[in-house]
Amino acid sequence: MYDNTVRLIGFLGKDAEVKTTKSGSEYTILSLATQASWKDKKSGEYVNRTEWHRMIAWGNLSTFAATLKKGTHLSAEGELRYRQFTDKKHKKLKVRLAEIHLGKLGKLDRAEKRDPNAAPPELPTNGEEGPF
Repeated sequence: MYDNTVRLIGFLGKDAEVKTTKSGSEYTILSLATQASWKDKKSGEYVNRTEWHRMIAWGNLSTFAATLKKGTHLSAEGELRYRQFTDKKHKKLKVRLAEIHLGKLGKLDRAEKRDPNAAPPELPTNGEEGPF
């Protein structure tokens, strides 16, 4: 567990992007969108706010993350880190970037739609009785 753990649930805004460090290590960058909505007290209208989160996966998690496509529903957990660099075009401009270095990542697949009149799927049996 991290001292500054971040947990997010959202949707990928674009396909995973695989990069390589100067030393040859591969990592994957993900762009996750989370959304909050509330009712404005003055207007009575619902307001939506989307936040974008840059996430970095390393090692085996990077291999899994590299397969993810735009629109994938994800649960993500990791450590919030900041890094600072100088902008390439504007040499005097310092940029501070927030990133989440992932420790856990899971797909939250939606249940497939099926015919409500169809028989329920067969449950696999292993020769043991159920839990009750």
